[in-house]
Amino acid sequence: MLPQVLKTSDLGAWVEALMAESRVAAPVLKETNVSDPTDLKFGWQYVPDPADVRLDYTVTVLGPKKFLWPPRQKLVRYNLGAGAEPEAIIDHEPHVLLGVHPCDITAIATLDAAFAKDVPDPHYLARRSDTAIIGLDCGAPCDESSFCLDMGSLYPESGFDVMLTPLGDAYFVEVATQLGEALVEAAVVRPATKQDMEAHQAFAEEKRSDFHYKLPYELKYLPEILDASYDSLVWEAIARQCFSCGSCNIACPTCYCFDVYDEVEVDLSKGCRVRRYDSCQLDPFAEVAGGENFRQERASRLRHRMFRKGKYILEQTGRVGCVGCGRCERACVAGISIKDTYVQIAGSR
Repeated sequence: MLPQVLKTSDLGAWVEALMAESRVAAPVLKETNVSDPTDLKFGWQYVPDPADVRLDYTVTVLGPKKFLWPPRQKLVRYNLGAGAEPEAIIDHEPHVLLGVHPCDITAIATLDAAFAKDVPDPHYLARRSDTAIIGLDCGAPCDESSFCLDMGSLYPESGFDVMLTPLGDAYFVEVATQLGEALVEAAVVRPATKQDMEAHQAFAEEKRSDFHYKLPYELKYLPEILDASYDSLVWEAIARQCFSCGSCNIACPTCYCFDVYDEVEVDLSKGCRVRRYDSCQLDPFAEVAGGENFRQERASRLRHRMFRKGKYILEQTGRVGCVGCGRCERACVAGISIKDTYVQIAGSR
C-alpha cells in the first residue's frame, strides 16, 4: 500500500474502530507536576476512551513490554491427585500497541529473538502473534538520557505493522505488513500527495540534524571494549553508588530474566506454576544450591548487567541488548548512567 495521510482530528475515530475489534494499548497521561505544568509523566495502558491516547508523549516510565511479557504470568496449573496431568496456561488475546517509538520497536524485536531461540517460549510467542504494532516516529531525543542513535534503534526497518510520522495536523502513514493494511482500512485516510511526501522528507532531514552520537566509538566495537574493561577499577567505582535495587532491570525494555515458583492451595489439592520478573542486580540472583553466589559483590553484578546489555544479549540473539532509551538512568535512584559508563570504559583499559 502506498503512503496515506491521517488527519489528527480523525485519530480518535480510528482508535475507536480499532477498539471495536481488539483491545488497544497506548501512551496516556499519568500525572502532572503541580509546580511545573510542563513536567508530564506518561505511561502505557489499555485505553477505555480514545480521548485518553497521547501521541504527543516524549517518553514513558516503562515501555510496552508488559503487554507481551507480563511482570507476573501463570504458566501451568495442576492437580496434586494421582494421575492428574498438568495444563499449560496460554493466556492471550488480540491487541494493538499504538504509538510505539522506534527504540521500543527495536526492544520488542530483541525479545522476539530471545524468546524464539533454542526452546521457543509458547507463552510469549502466543501473545506476540496476537499483537499488532503501530509505530510512531520521533523527531528529537526524549531527553539527555537517551542515546538511541548510538545503539542503532532510531531507524527500525521492521518489527511494526504501521508507522506514523507526525506532520503538524496530520500523520504520514506507512504500511509495512498485511496486518497493517487491514488496520489502516479502518481509518479515514487519503493518499499522500507530493506535498505530503516532501513534508515527510523534511521531517527525516530535521530528525537527522537533531540526533547526535554520544559514545566515542561505533556500536560494533562495544563488545570488544567491554571485554577489555573486564578487570577495570571502573566497575568498583560505579558500584559504590549502586543500591542493587533492581530498578534498572524493571525499567529496561529488553530485560527478560525471570524466576519461577509454585503457588499451592492450602489444602494441597492443586497448584499453579508462576514466573515473574527477576533482576541480576539483586543479591540472590546468582545464588545456587549450597549457598554459593557467583556474583556476590555489587561490582560484579553491575558489570554483568552492563556486559549483558552491550555484549551477551547481542551474542545470544543477534539483536542489540540496549536500545539507548535511557529508562534505566531515569529509574536509577543513584543516578548511574549506562551511557556514561560505556563512555568511561573506553578510557579505562
